[in-house]
Amino acid sequence: MAEFVMPALGADMSAGTLLAWRKEPGDTVARGDIIAEVHTDKADIEVEVFSSGVIEKLLVEPGTLVPTGTPLALIREDGAAAEAVPAAAPAAPPPAAPAAPPPPPHLLISPSAKQLATELGVDPATITGSGPGGRIQRKDVEAAAARAAPPTPAAPPAPAAAEDAQAAMRRAIAAAMSRSKREIPHVYLSTTIDLTQATRWLADENAARAVPDRLLQGVLLIKAVALALREFPDLNARWQGEQAVAGERINVGVAISLRGGGLVAPAIHDTDTLTLDELMHRFRDLVMRARAFSLRSAEMSDPTITVTSIGERGVEAIYPIIVPPQVAIVGFGRIVERPWIHEGQLLACPVVTATVSIDHRVADGHRGSAFLVAIDQRLQEPEEL
Repeated sequence: MAEFVMPALGADMSAGTLLAWRKEPGDTVARGDIIAEVHTDKADIEVEVFSSGVIEKLLVEPGTLVPTGTPLALIREDGAAAEAVPAAAPAAPPPAAPAAPPPPPHLLISPSAKQLATELGVDPATITGSGPGGRIQRKDVEAAAARAAPPTPAAPPAPAAAEDAQAAMRRAIAAAMSRSKREIPHVYLSTTIDLTQATRWLADENAARAVPDRLLQGVLLIKAVALALREFPDLNARWQGEQAVAGERINVGVAISLRGGGLVAPAIHDTDTLTLDELMHRFRDLVMRARAFSLRSAEMSDPTITVTSIGERGVEAIYPIIVPPQVAIVGFGRIVERPWIHEGQLLACPVVTATVSIDHRVADGHRGSAFLVAIDQRLQEPEEL
């Protein structure tokens, strides 16, 4: 009999709230199936099962705050016999009693949709959700509010719930980053990368594509990091006990800012093996689900390194803090045009400041420098990405 336990969905997570079961006793599940939905300080997470078999018993009721590692369900694995249930001795029928009313169903609604419902004065219990398992999403709330069309302006919304959720996320981030700075000896390195070749190649490539199929420059940066990591497995690692263990796969965590503040950094699995089109699709899907609070447990627990990018509206450089238990994090600033000498000529070129923060217990400045050079080299041959 296998135990399905409350997973640790981040180094700073000590407990989570079971929001809902997606499966029932007697249901057959396969490895990777979504079995439950869990709330953490950062997001609502769809939790996958890592055993195949039949659900024997659910041990925890929705709404319960559960420490990580606590068994939530029992799964009879493929080939195992069902547990025998001893026959009960005959008993006299009890006096008739009125049946207890069934418990109210658990309301599946994302924190973002819940906040919006409060702001618009819409009762979530009256909304039919269009998301997985009937989950209520922002668009469902907006549609319900439009149908209601109140004749008089609603009273100003109470921001307490939104502030509480955002404050909880900020506390979780603060705890993780404080631990990182306290326990990890950071070494920071940076370099400036000429993106002339990458920019030209991307412009030519996108010109031949329909608008929905075009690539973002950030996808090239992520892929370059993933390919460079093949040469630097010591930086694609996570602490396990007293040692850092190199990951068997390269799962790049991508920092995504959330509406209303805060961020998450879920993983794009096997990033180095994906084509740019596959990577673009995964990236778009991840951003959409992250902002809809619909991420999966493996995406939150599997990153082997993180990439954070400021984007076109940010500053020119960022020196990020390592996300435990990872050992490195890469940052990219805003792409800017700068004077650049190329083959003896002074040109105006698009450049980006790339940085890496490394756990000095695992690698040193020389190693980190070589890693940044490897990223640079790959961006000079964008057609090979």
